[in-house]
Formats: sequence, C-alpha cells, structure tokens
Amino acid sequence: MLSFRAESGQASVETVAVVPLVLLVAAVGWQLVLTGHTLWLSANAARAAARADLVGESPVRAARSALPRSLEGGLSVTRTRDSAVRVRVRLPLVLNAWHAPVRVGATASLGGDG
Repeated sequence: MLSFRAESGQASVETVAVVPLVLLVAAVGWQLVLTGHTLWLSANAARAAARADLVGESPVRAARSALPRSLEGGLSVTRTRDSAVRVRVRLPLVLNAWHAPVRVGATASLGGDG
C-alpha cells in the first residue's frame, strides 16, 4: 500500500508535462495545413490572373478577387519573361496577428507565345 500512495499523483504530473508537447504538435500541424491552403489559394489566384491577362483585364484585380481578404495585404503579381503570371503572398502564421517573413506563390500561364 505504501507504493500505491507514493504514485497517486503520478498521472496528474505526467498529464501536465505532456500537455505543452501536445499543444506544440497541434500548432505545428495546423501551420502545415495553413501553409498548404495558402499555396493552393495562390495557385488559384495565379490561374485567375493568367486568365484575366489573356483577355486583357487586370491580373492584379483578378488575383485579388480570388484571394481571401486576409491574404490581400501581402499580394504581389508580376509577369515573367515567358508571359506567365506569378502571384506571391505572405504566409500567415497560426496566430492571425502575425505574418511570417516567408512569401509563397505560384505561376500560371495560359497564353501561347504571348
């Protein structure tokens, strides 16, 4: 019985010790999901910008309309040498208050020789 009483709080101590690790793993996992979603959104915006550029409309306006408002602030739309349109956005962090210094983007081209 003496050993049972000595270990009575062990589960509570282990739980308290593991909770920060579980929260960290969850935050890293969510950041990976957020990164993938941002890449997917930038690819969609690049396709929209390339379509708009092909028909003579503003690629910047088209890319902006394809992105959520939270990503519009760091938007960069450029035309490459081969007439493709490149869209880049700032990667948001798990905490919406900050943006990572990393920019992600995608390039799309619908025209032939342009």
